[in-house]
Amino acid sequence: MKTVFNIKIASAATAILLFSSLSARADSVKVISNNSIQANQISVHELKSVYLREKSSLNDGTHVEPVLERSGAAHEIFLKQYLKQNSDDLQRYYQSLVFSGKGSMPKAVSTDADVVAYVARTKGAIGYVSAEANTPGVKMLAVIDSLNNAERQIVTYVAPAYPDVVREQGIGGIVRIRFSVSPKGDVQNAEVIGGNPILGETALAAVRRWKFLAAASQSAMEVSIPFDPH
Repeated sequence: MKTVFNIKIASAATAILLFSSLSARADSVKVISNNSIQANQISVHELKSVYLREKSSLNDGTHVEPVLERSGAAHEIFLKQYLKQNSDDLQRYYQSLVFSGKGSMPKAVSTDADVVAYVARTKGAIGYVSAEANTPGVKMLAVIDSLNNAERQIVTYVAPAYPDVVREQGIGGIVRIRFSVSPKGDVQNAEVIGGNPILGETALAAVRRWKFLAAASQSAMEVSIPFDPH
């Protein structure tokens, strides 16, 4: 079933104001992957486990190879937002893995462009870049966060439509949506909490059609969905 999204714009001036508002979050990063990875989304728990070398595959069994940035704003945001660590703590963690023979440090590169290039050419690679970075040749992953520490696995994922009128204006960024998941796995009470308003509407329409595995109780969730016009 195809999502249809109609846009009505009163004037060119209205369009400019609407398109320019909230196009990207300065405090967000995009999670990207090689096109060999079939998943369109990843949970915060999976992401953290992959980068801490606790697992080397996603929930669907796909092998992944994480790549780090050595420093910079995107690196610090990613560590704080998803790994709950700073650079020094992470380096000590990796050093302990290497010293004990339990693991190795992921590939590390210098810039967003280096991450994109590595992920694009490396089967199974996964990485992160700043929200405004150009990301040719890779795919973006929606990041799903369970707010009550009860991970819910998604079984039906519907990709948001990207309205042509917005893409052609070069408007992208990250849309954040908060919602609850019923015990049966249905999405309820979904609302946009950040991002471009037009992209927020189309993202919201898609998220409402997602389906999760059943569980004993309701779960609170947040998702970050990237839109890249490049």
